Amino acid sequence: MSVSFHNPDQYMAALRKIIAQGRKRIGLLIGAGAPAGMERDDGTRPLIPAVAGLTTQVLDAIKPTYEVQLKGLQADLAKSDIETLLSRIRALSGVIGTTQVHGCDGPGYKAMAEAICSEIGKIVNVNLPSRPSPYSELVSWITGAPREHAVEIFTTNYDLLFEEAFERVKAPYFDGFAGAREAFFDPASVAGDQLSTRWTRLWKLHGSLGWKANAHGEVIRTGQIDATHLIFPEHLKYEQTQKAPYAALLDRLRNFLATEDTLLVSIGFSFADAHIAARIDEALAANPAASVFAFQFQALDKEVCAAELAARRPNFSAYARDKAVISGVAAEWAAPGELPTKDWGPIRGSYWASPTTGAPAEFTLGAIDAFARFFANSRSPQAFDAPAAPMAVTP
Repeated sequence: MSVSFHNPDQYMAALRKIIAQGRKRIGLLIGAGAPAGMERDDGTRPLIPAVAGLTTQVLDAIKPTYEVQLKGLQADLAKSDIETLLSRIRALSGVIGTTQVHGCDGPGYKAMAEAICSEIGKIVNVNLPSRPSPYSELVSWITGAPREHAVEIFTTNYDLLFEEAFERVKAPYFDGFAGAREAFFDPASVAGDQLSTRWTRLWKLHGSLGWKANAHGEVIRTGQIDATHLIFPEHLKYEQTQKAPYAALLDRLRNFLATEDTLLVSIGFSFADAHIAARIDEALAANPAASVFAFQFQALDKEVCAAELAARRPNFSAYARDKAVISGVAAEWAAPGELPTKDWGPIRGSYWASPTTGAPAEFTLGAIDAFARFFANSRSPQAFDAPAAPMAVTP
């Protein structure tokens, strides 16, 4: 009986070649784990907490006013992260009117939703570190090569970190809005590809700081740091109107993966978000020529959603610390042996290293720092042809 091992040199050499060339259609999917893995200027982490930390901070802030409602809602829901809670709160605010649920009526729940968004806005309203950061390195990779297709960034994060990174180097990007005083969402431009490939597409799937609903109920971008229209509310998911840009942005993700020879690379995303994971699953099933490479921070047994999707779709690969699921096969990483070329050592060190605890070496690209540096350095001169076949060991 043979036991397969995935060779990290093989797969990372192939990826490095793809991202260095500028010819393939590439997208990035950035989740909350990305800014959570970044340092502040003072060296502390996280720059912005992930969903669990965000939930704790927001609920602690509003608990003195809404303790009864929070207890009731948390008892009603199978999970009570901040996104699920806000979806339920917004749904209640729109349908119950003067009827009270858990001691609060419709207008009360509307005020509760606004309080949650306000607290989220305070927490995610941070600036990039003054020194080079993973976001600045990803922007350096994007702008460092002529491209046949624009890079598309899909993110569930509400912060303005990517916007700041692009603006620091005066690199153009398009987020679906046009205008100055009250920038309006233009779904036709989101669906099309008329802009120059120099313009990176930045799609905020769950909303953003600076988004709010105007007097007509349409979502606009204000250019301010207020946060009043965040997260994909469950009760809006069937609306196909300009009032809710979320459907158009999720359609863009699905259409991106419906294109031939497309690669979506994710970092900091758990795939627990059903709205997004379902669209990725459907698109990969319909288009075997598209691929997703998911770089996960934890060990594979803790990355349940990504591992399950990778096991089901051979064009979805999950790369975790200890193992990977590639072409539907889950296997441990093989410890790299002899260097394929004499100058490959530093490159291998960018994705395979021992943790500070002194434990055995592991795959490191699930961490945003290593991931961004790997992309930024992809155009350095070292290169080699990846081994033709995966490694197998017979005990």
